[in-house]
Amino acid sequence: MTTVPEIDLTDPEVVRDPFTTYGKVREVAPLARIAIPGMAPLWALTRYEDAKAMLGDPRFVINANSFSRPQGIPEHCLRYMRTMSEMDGPEHARLRRLVSPAFTARRAARFRSRVEPIVDALLDDLPAHVENGSVDLLRHFAWLVPVDVICELVGIPTEDRPAWRTHAANIAAGHGQGFADAIPAIMAGAKSAVETRRTTPTDDLLSDLIRLRDEDDDRLTETELITLVWHLVLAGQTPANLIPNAVQVLHTHPDQLTALQADPSLLPRAVDEVIRFCGPALLSIPRYATEDVDLHGTRIPKGDAISAIVASTNRDPRTHDDPNTFDITRPTSQTHLGFGHGPHFCLGASLAKIQTETALSSLWHHYPNLALATPTEDRAPDPGNWRLTSLRVTL
Repeated sequence: MTTVPEIDLTDPEVVRDPFTTYGKVREVAPLARIAIPGMAPLWALTRYEDAKAMLGDPRFVINANSFSRPQGIPEHCLRYMRTMSEMDGPEHARLRRLVSPAFTARRAARFRSRVEPIVDALLDDLPAHVENGSVDLLRHFAWLVPVDVICELVGIPTEDRPAWRTHAANIAAGHGQGFADAIPAIMAGAKSAVETRRTTPTDDLLSDLIRLRDEDDDRLTETELITLVWHLVLAGQTPANLIPNAVQVLHTHPDQLTALQADPSLLPRAVDEVIRFCGPALLSIPRYATEDVDLHGTRIPKGDAISAIVASTNRDPRTHDDPNTFDITRPTSQTHLGFGHGPHFCLGASLAKIQTETALSSLWHHYPNLALATPTEDRAPDPGNWRLTSLRVTL
C-alpha cells in the first residue's frame, strides 16, 4: 500500500491557511487521509483530474450519511428533509430531469432583471446600518441577497420575507434551537406558496414546476415541491459567502479590481476566478464507495467515505497556470470544482453566479469609493468552508 499523508482538521494551520496546507499535501501525494474529530477518517483526493473523475464515478455515491442533520426537527417536517442532494441513481436522475429546465443558464440570465432591484434595495439601505464610519457588508447585504432572491424565485409574499430572512440566518448557522424552529416555518411558507401558485400562477419557479407537473403524471409530487423549496433555502446560501469573499479578494488585489472596473465584461470571468481562488467550498460533500476501489495504489474499502479537497484541486498546477495568482483574465478553460462535477453538479450554479455578478456590479456602482475598513480578515474557524464572519467596509 502507498503511504498516504494524514491531515488533522484541528491543526490551526489548516484552518488559518487551507490553500497552502492542502497544497503542500497535494505535491506530496494525490490521496490523503483527513482526521475529523468525532468521526471516522475521510479519504481525500488532492489533484484536479483525480477529484473530477471521482465526482463523476458511479462507484462513489452521496447518501444520507453525507450530511449531518441537527436534532429537534419536528416529526411532521421529516418527510421534506430528504432532498435531491441525498439521492443517487435513478431516483436522483428523475428529479434532476424534472427540475433542471427551471435552473438553466438561460433562465438564470432572464431572472437577472428580478435580482437587480432586490440588490439595489439592499444597497440603498446600507447607510442606515453604518456604525463608527463603517458597515458590516456581510450582515447587512451578502447574507440577505440569497434569501431575498429565493423568496422572489418561489413567490413568498412580500410581508413574509422579513421572517424568512431570520429563518435563513438560523439555517445558515446549521445548528441549535433556531435551526430546528426555522424548519417548520419554512415548510409552512412553502406549502402556502405552492397552494397560491396553483390557483394564481405567475412568472416564478413554483408556477413553472406546477404547470409542468399538471401536464404529465410523471411530475413532482406535492411533497417533492415543498422539499425543493427547503432545498433551495438550504443549498442556496452560496452567494452569502461568495459575495464577501469576492469583495475581500478584489480589494486586496487592487490591480484586478481596477481592471474589472475598467472592463465590466470581465465580471463573469472574475466571479469564476474568485470561486477557483478562494471560493467558499474547501471540501466536497463526502461520497461513499459502493465497492472496493483502488486509487493510486491504495484500496478504498466499500462503505468508506471520500471527498475532494476543493481548495487544493482548484490550485493544482497540473491543470491551472500560475495557480496561486489571482487573475480575473484567466482563460475560461482553466475551470474549477467549486460547484462540484458529475451528477451532483450544483443545480443552482448559474443562479448563484448571476446573484454574485449583480451584487458586485451594483455595489461598486452605488459606492465607487468603497474600501475595506480593517486590514485583517475575520474568518470563521471552519475547515470545510472558507467564509468570513464579518466584512466591515466604508462606503
